[in-house]
Amino acid sequence: MITMARIYCLDANVLIQAWQKYYNPKFCPDYWEILIELGKHGRIFIPELVFEEIVRTEDDLSKWLKASNIPIAKISEQVTKHIRMILEDYPLLVDNTKARSLADPWVIAHSLSQNATVVTKEEKVTAINSKRIKIPNVCDGMGVRCINDFQLIDELNINFKCSIA
Repeated sequence: MITMARIYCLDANVLIQAWQKYYNPKFCPDYWEILIELGKHGRIFIPELVFEEIVRTEDDLSKWLKASNIPIAKISEQVTKHIRMILEDYPLLVDNTKARSLADPWVIAHSLSQNATVVTKEEKVTAINSKRIKIPNVCDGMGVRCINDFQLIDELNINFKCSIA
């Protein structure tokens, strides 16, 4: 039986938090090299709006992403249909007043379009009185598989090598 390799759609926070906090390329270059390889093999991609969100700040992550050649998913007619459905059913996903989470629905729409797994650092909101909703909540409601970056590393059997420089 032939099984197709899963593909993964990365949310911006997966790259931003890893760069700033726990996989900075100064001490974990393997993480970034592996992401480039996964991109070359079509296993990961980022939506166009996630790319734009990251590169609008001219910093080292922005420079790395531009040079990485990780596939950038463009907005298609199918993605647009999914985005309408998502925003109609889950209007609290985006915080327009503070211009936050603007790419979040696009991550889900692209994942629906490409039958991909969402990879995000967001966690499901369980509070009944919450005014916000998060990517994992919407993914659950729409039948989209959603994991975090640590689960991605585990699923793909990624191992990092450590050494003294």
